[in-house]
Amino acid sequence: MTKTITHGIEISVKCNYWPDQSSPKDNLYFFIYYITIQNNSKQAVQLIKRHWDIFDSNTEKRMVDGIGVVGETPILEPGEKYEYNSGCNLVSEIGYMKGYYTIKNMADQSEMEAEIPRFNMIVPAKMN
Repeated sequence: MTKTITHGIEISVKCNYWPDQSSPKDNLYFFIYYITIQNNSKQAVQLIKRHWDIFDSNTEKRMVDGIGVVGETPILEPGEKYEYNSGCNLVSEIGYMKGYYTIKNMADQSEMEAEIPRFNMIVPAKMN
């Protein structure tokens, strides 16, 4: 697991290879990642957008931007956490993701970026 804290927002990520959704003969490798976002600040916040940089060892960088995560834009009171999972496909056995969430402070409506830590996506057999 890897984590970062930005502006009091703690983001933890765990990633696993998902062989049932992968097809190595077709150069398709699927990974599922689990994210926990905890509001350690003193203000309520809302996750409004996401930005991902996806790096695959055999291709160019991909960027993904969107509203919220998994169809939601959660509001987190101080001390609350939000968890979700999603997935990413690669065309090679090794890659990584990193990015940021755009977070809105509910008290003054200001926006900030909370870093999503870099996490590796590696087929387990490549780690031996």
